[in-house]
Amino acid sequence: MPSRFELANAIRALSMDAVQKAKSGHPGAPMGMADIAEVLWNDHLKHNPEDPKWADRDRFVLSNGHGSMLLYSLLHLTGYELSLEQLQNFRQLHSPTAGHPEYGYAPGIETTTGPLGQGFANAVGFAIAEKTLAAQFNRPGHTIVDHHTWCFLGDGCLMEGISHEAASLAGTQQLGKLIAVYDDNGISIDGEVKGWFTDDTAKRFEAYGWHVVPTVDGHNPDEVNAAIELAKSHDDKPSLIICKTIIGFGAPNKQGKEEAHGAALGDDEVAAAREQLGWPHAPFHVPEPIYSAWDAREAGRAHQQAWNARFDRYAEAFPAEAREFQRRMKAQLPAELPTEALLEQAQEKGDSIASRKASFETLNVIGPQMPELLGGSADLAPSNLTFWNGAKAITPEDASGNYLHYGVREFGMGAVMNGIGLHGGFVPFGATFLIFMEYMRNSVRMASLMGQQAIYVFTHDSIGLGEDGPTHQPIEQLTSLRTTPNLNTWRPCDAVETVAAWDAALKRHSGPTALVLSRQGLPHQQRTKAQLASIQNGAYVLKDPVLKDSEGTPVTPELILIATGSEVSLAMDAAAELEQQGRAVRVVSMPSAYRFNGQDAEYRESVLPKAVTKRIAIEAGHADYWYKYVGLDGRVIGMTTYGESAPAGDLFKHFGFTVENVVKQANELLG
Repeated sequence: MPSRFELANAIRALSMDAVQKAKSGHPGAPMGMADIAEVLWNDHLKHNPEDPKWADRDRFVLSNGHGSMLLYSLLHLTGYELSLEQLQNFRQLHSPTAGHPEYGYAPGIETTTGPLGQGFANAVGFAIAEKTLAAQFNRPGHTIVDHHTWCFLGDGCLMEGISHEAASLAGTQQLGKLIAVYDDNGISIDGEVKGWFTDDTAKRFEAYGWHVVPTVDGHNPDEVNAAIELAKSHDDKPSLIICKTIIGFGAPNKQGKEEAHGAALGDDEVAAAREQLGWPHAPFHVPEPIYSAWDAREAGRAHQQAWNARFDRYAEAFPAEAREFQRRMKAQLPAELPTEALLEQAQEKGDSIASRKASFETLNVIGPQMPELLGGSADLAPSNLTFWNGAKAITPEDASGNYLHYGVREFGMGAVMNGIGLHGGFVPFGATFLIFMEYMRNSVRMASLMGQQAIYVFTHDSIGLGEDGPTHQPIEQLTSLRTTPNLNTWRPCDAVETVAAWDAALKRHSGPTALVLSRQGLPHQQRTKAQLASIQNGAYVLKDPVLKDSEGTPVTPELILIATGSEVSLAMDAAAELEQQGRAVRVVSMPSAYRFNGQDAEYRESVLPKAVTKRIAIEAGHADYWYKYVGLDGRVIGMTTYGESAPAGDLFKHFGFTVENVVKQANELLG
């Protein structure tokens, strides 16, 4: 039987060989954390390589994702479908062994990591999902949700501000099945971190309410194992295990130095490391006895079979709950989602209300039908209107609720949402003001990159929020969202389009959706049934010319006004004024440019015909985005500066969002 040291050396050898072959990568962390990983994966991690999506598996997150060869080596050695050839193709085009772990590229990768600290926050989301799902489904004598979340992280993760947000929330929620292992090697890209990172990490996490196991020798398997056992015994709070390690352990001339962090060791150093580690095997060769000792398939099969038996007993005792658990873990929508009926009701009702209020009313209807909705707000629930009538706060004592008070932690909220969604069983939504999307920007990007369902409720969408002034008035944020690949951004013009936006968000499983909503009331727009159905196309003709030729046929538009959100009613009013002057005007509402861009050429042409070259876009956001639709000869009534502090009505007038200005611009354009 190979020793623990030999098993760990398999990780070190595969990691340094893959990095050396690619001529790039990060060998230091995998070599330094190999001993810790060997103990965790062989003695504690509950997983099944033959079914990487098994519902009750432990979740493992490598937050210091630059050390990706650590994870790839573990997946390969334990029996996941990740071949030696794929390890040899590390960091190459279309390889599942990308430079950083990419969700969906290889089985066993739970989340995309690399932007430091976000993997840690994802892990907090995984743990919240586990605790909440357990509280909602477990019954006395029947436990079907019972697993741990494990997270490896490094100095960089702890320096990033998001780690403070996520750790604070985790401590408050008393996430006892979250165990983080800190690779305390004292080295980052610039060298020894003592020059810029002198926190007392143990005291810091104790202050958050964590259980801390300090000063563990990360190269002593017995100490590591004892620390893990101790952490597992503290189920009333999350645990941080601080492991002292040597970066690049085994490389005699580079271990303990920044040279081992982010570059291939070099052929000579790899050879020297082989000698020092007592690993005489050729590159990428792992002896069969070591493969056999690592193989986790039989144990994983046994874990899952035991769970299957428990679930069968649960299903017999609680058949409705079992069916609901399976539906939610498969991310299937409820059989009857009331959004279509709600859309027609909103059109018939004709309320002129703020779209944030329309969103709240929508939540009140769909919430009871979708128990998987897990909402939250970054301390703005009364303004975002996200705490719907059936919402129940998740607390440390009772995690069975469906709403998280995230506190003023926008970035943490976004990354925790990603973890909740990736865990399965929930559709997360989170809210803040649109301007504070900037704080959570990279977590939104990560959801888009992973194709992960998440719903963002961004309210107070323009200068229309008024007196809070330019610090709170979003200008460039809509453009930032719209230009993010795989992010569907909606800015509805009234209650009807708000319902349609929620419908699209709930049905979209291939990526996130941003709902950009107003503080101020928005006039209701009349629509035909055809127009109602066309909202999901992202843009549609809301109004065509009323002018007719001598034969009674509507004339071809000479001008197209394109608008979103609060500016749609402005476009409609301006069109009416222009028609009184004999102008033929079409108004296009474009709540989702993402959806419109995805339509076929025929539909896009039917809405924005190429023959109609005179176009004006109107939106109280940054102007530049709209030239793709109006052309360089078109006009955009938008923002090119920051806002001001004043009542909303005064601001719209000051910045030219008036019927008079639209009419003036139109007449100048038409000549």
